[in-house]
Amino acid sequence: MASFSAAPAHILPGITAPASTRRRAPSIAASVCPSTASTRQIGLSSLALTPKTNSASNSRVSCSSREAKPSKHSPFILRFLVSPKSIAVASAAGILFHVANPFLGKISFIGGGGGGSGHGGSGGSGGGGSGGAQGDDFWRFLSPEAVAKDDDSQQEWDSHGLPANIVVQLNKLSGYKKYKLGEIFFFDRRRGTTIGSEDSFFEMVSLRPGGIYTKAQLQKELETLATCGMFEKVDLEMKTNPNGTVNIKIPFLESTWQSADKFRCINVGLMAQSKPMEMDPDMTEKERLEYYMSQEQEYRMRIDGSRPCLLPTPVQKEILMMLRDHGKVSARLLQRIRDKVQQWYHENGYACANVVNFGNLNTKEVVCEVVEGDITDVVIQFQDKLGNVCEGNTRLSLINRELPRQLSPGLVFNIEEGKQALRNINSLGLFSNIEVNPRPDEQNEGGIIVEIKLKELEQKSAEVSTEWSLVPGRGGYPTLASIQPGGTVSFEHRNIKGLNRSLLGTVTTSNFLNPQDDLAFKLEYVHPYVDGIYDPQDRTFKVSCFNSRKLSPVFTGGPGIEEVPPIWVDRMGLKANVTENFTRHSKFTCGLVMEEITTRDESSHISSNGQRVLPSGGVSADGPPTTLSGTGVDKMVFLQANITRDNTKFVNGAIVGERNVFQLDQGVGIGSRFPVFNRHQLTVTKFHQLLDVKEGAGKPPPPVLVLHGHYGGCVGDLPSYDAFTLGGPYSVRGYNMGELGAARNILELAAELRIPVRNTHAYVFAEHGNDLGSSKDVKGNPTEVYRRVGHGSSYGIGAKLGLVRVEYAVDHNSGTGSFFFRFGERF
Repeated sequence: MASFSAAPAHILPGITAPASTRRRAPSIAASVCPSTASTRQIGLSSLALTPKTNSASNSRVSCSSREAKPSKHSPFILRFLVSPKSIAVASAAGILFHVANPFLGKISFIGGGGGGSGHGGSGGSGGGGSGGAQGDDFWRFLSPEAVAKDDDSQQEWDSHGLPANIVVQLNKLSGYKKYKLGEIFFFDRRRGTTIGSEDSFFEMVSLRPGGIYTKAQLQKELETLATCGMFEKVDLEMKTNPNGTVNIKIPFLESTWQSADKFRCINVGLMAQSKPMEMDPDMTEKERLEYYMSQEQEYRMRIDGSRPCLLPTPVQKEILMMLRDHGKVSARLLQRIRDKVQQWYHENGYACANVVNFGNLNTKEVVCEVVEGDITDVVIQFQDKLGNVCEGNTRLSLINRELPRQLSPGLVFNIEEGKQALRNINSLGLFSNIEVNPRPDEQNEGGIIVEIKLKELEQKSAEVSTEWSLVPGRGGYPTLASIQPGGTVSFEHRNIKGLNRSLLGTVTTSNFLNPQDDLAFKLEYVHPYVDGIYDPQDRTFKVSCFNSRKLSPVFTGGPGIEEVPPIWVDRMGLKANVTENFTRHSKFTCGLVMEEITTRDESSHISSNGQRVLPSGGVSADGPPTTLSGTGVDKMVFLQANITRDNTKFVNGAIVGERNVFQLDQGVGIGSRFPVFNRHQLTVTKFHQLLDVKEGAGKPPPPVLVLHGHYGGCVGDLPSYDAFTLGGPYSVRGYNMGELGAARNILELAAELRIPVRNTHAYVFAEHGNDLGSSKDVKGNPTEVYRRVGHGSSYGIGAKLGLVRVEYAVDHNSGTGSFFFRFGERF
């Protein structure tokens, strides 16, 4: 029976992996050298939770069954077989941020944990690999085992041709046969027990049950285990099965080192790797001692020149307690320490961080070397529609200002910062596709280059949407001539001069053949970064001219009253304001509004008073005045300001957080009747998450309790069309727009409980609105004229179906309920 042994640290000099083992580099987990009398460092790449290349692959590697030769290299270091670059490759390869949408963009994230392996030179340098367990199904799907599994189903294998239930030495197997494995298990010689597949040692084995292997591949696996540094002695025994397969038993003695009472974690990500120095086998004992001391001194200098890692002190204290409680340091303990360190990094978003080495073994201090994923450069790249690199129109300084500070060279890459960068860039509205992709730096081992790939939207665009309506012709029946074409024409010139300046325009009418009846338009120019791109005030100037028409809810009948003839409010004017972003969640806007307001009846004639339907069926125009001037036309100039704080976010599709808005309109005495007034509104909405849930794709959203309050008040001159109204889908549900009243001061309160149901949510709600006794202070008292009560409550249930809200609301004033179909959100 072939076996390999690694003697205890006080007996053997250093042993290194032979060349045949190095050719096993395609495996994400690589093997390292065993410990020696003067060993200060051990690599754990073979212990990493990463997929490993299966020995049953088509590439065949053969090696003889023999004792490992003493190394010519330093016994102080257990070297890795792959450079730390592969750590970054494996870590970064599974991390991709992506936005793809022609207009608004849809954010998605694909995450895969990473692992790798590394090569360290003398003096304690080393690379490693680990962390693949964080990749979940993404890594398992792409793992070599998964690929090999499909390959094995296509391969043929040979029966061992021996009696059943006998132990066969590895060197007695035929070199021409392909053996199929049955069970694989480890046997701990020191404990005298068989360990299960959940043990961490199974991570080091690329063999698997059902796999097909040659004698050379089995010898290679044994040699790899013997040179990994985790075992003082390890064997490979085969036992024949009646069905022609063989079981594998791996007896071992676990490597141990003296107890330690100190723990230190260092970042070796961008440190230069020392080159191994050849050790002459003919050295005298004195020369060997000098060589070992020089290597130990070099490693000590490496430790002293390293940077502290990000691992917080409480976690380091926990690891120190593990070392003190365990006694002697063992391979399993090092695995547990590695897992705990990497768990903290990955849970906190440092996906490129990997434990690569443990040094100073056989001393009182264990040194944990970590490659954290230091950012060495951030590269911004523009792409055309075919994905080819091209010159972009957007200035790079505009992109750089949107990047979080943590996503800068010299700092450690974090997934959450990458997501934030994606959201910030997407908020510019300039790109159809955004990718934030970390990749390994080929020039700086252990470094990460963050690539940002952008596809710009077309600078100029135009859109026409049409709608057709039929109006009654003669005799009440529609004719071909009564078809009215309506719709909207819009155009946009975005990102002018590459600075996100834009010019937008829209024209809307219900009848293109006679547009003067209800033509509405808006032309707007937006100029961000008024004080410069990097100015901390971050102010945006916006100017627009507009013409709009809306139905006034002030002139609406209460319950039981006949239909009230509608009053339309036309507004035409100019608006200019400046917005300053205090933070990502709060902004302040102030500006000047100049407008002409005209009130019209349903025939588009100017109406200075509201109308009523008389008992005789006639219409009386002696209702409340519609304008401040009493002529049906007002001209007005006023100042407008608002401050918004919005820290809401989505948790698995459910909105949580808080949104507060305060708006103020101040009349300055310019306009019809020299209006002086102060109109103010405060809206507070709280989306309270009732249950903590794990975030991620496909995870259920939490239940949410929404609490909402709105207060509005006015002091001074108040035209009827600017009075606050109660009732409607965005005020008190269960009532029509303005059905409860029009007042100078109002208070609205609402509560809604949202329960997730499959891919949407159902909810119950209760709302109340009150005019606070101020309806009589509105000129002409339209609330009393149109028989409205000035207050009301409602409650009901509903469900969100796509963009539509289906609700059943009960009018508490009358006790009746109705179904409603609404678009958009209530809050």
